[in-house]
This record gives sequence, C-alpha cells and structure tokens, in this order.
Amino acid sequence: MLSVTFLLLGMLFTARGTGAQLVTQPDGHINVSEGNHLELRCNYSYGGSIYLFWYVQYPSQGLQFLLKYLSGPTRVKGIKGFEAEFKNDENSFHLMKASAHWSDSAKYFCALCDTVPESAGGAEQKPSQTL
Repeated sequence: MLSVTFLLLGMLFTARGTGAQLVTQPDGHINVSEGNHLELRCNYSYGGSIYLFWYVQYPSQGLQFLLKYLSGPTRVKGIKGFEAEFKNDENSFHLMKASAHWSDSAKYFCALCDTVPESAGGAEQKPSQTL
C-alpha cells in the first residue's frame, strides 16, 4: 500500500491587532496510507476575532489556497476533497480529507490573521484541473 507524506508548517499573516498570536501544527511530518482518512492538526492561540486559512505547496510549485474560515458555519469545504472544522473552544482548525491520495503529498500551511486583508478573496487561486 502506498504511503502519503505530509509536511506541516504553521505561519502567521501580518496582523494589525494588539494581541499575541501563535499557530502550531503539532505533527510536523506525518505519513498516511493511501485511501485512509487524513487529519492535519492546526492549533492557535489568540484572544480576539480571527480568520483561519489552509494553503498547500506541491513539489516544485508555489503556494496554493485550499480553504478559509471567516465566520458562519464551523465546517468549511475546500478544493480536492479537503475540509476543515473551526473549533473555537479547542482553539483548533484541523484539515481533513476522507481518503488520502498519493497526489496529496505536499507541504501544508495553516495560517491565522486577525484582520481580513482586502485581498483575502483575491488570494484564492484557481487550481489547474489536472489531477
């Protein structure tokens, strides 16, 4: 059975707020067998209103937008079968996929921002349709 490798890296957007922010992805590096459920953990520390994002970087490619949480329903759907759930009481925003595929091998970035940049909607890149 094939193994899918994920490298996890947290990042922060430049914030205009006054509170301290921290994003952690405790797993760092994980392997998942192809076809198995995937969960990439993201925890944060911040006391105010926040906006959360997941990005992916495939080998030899630039950063690509996966999904975001701004407000409303706590479960959000992204591209390529990924989804994430915002849990304010647990300070978490874990990325999930029902069935991992070898093509999911990449670096994944969880990001936090305390203000929505005007370009937040524009930062969404249309992924190429090759799978």
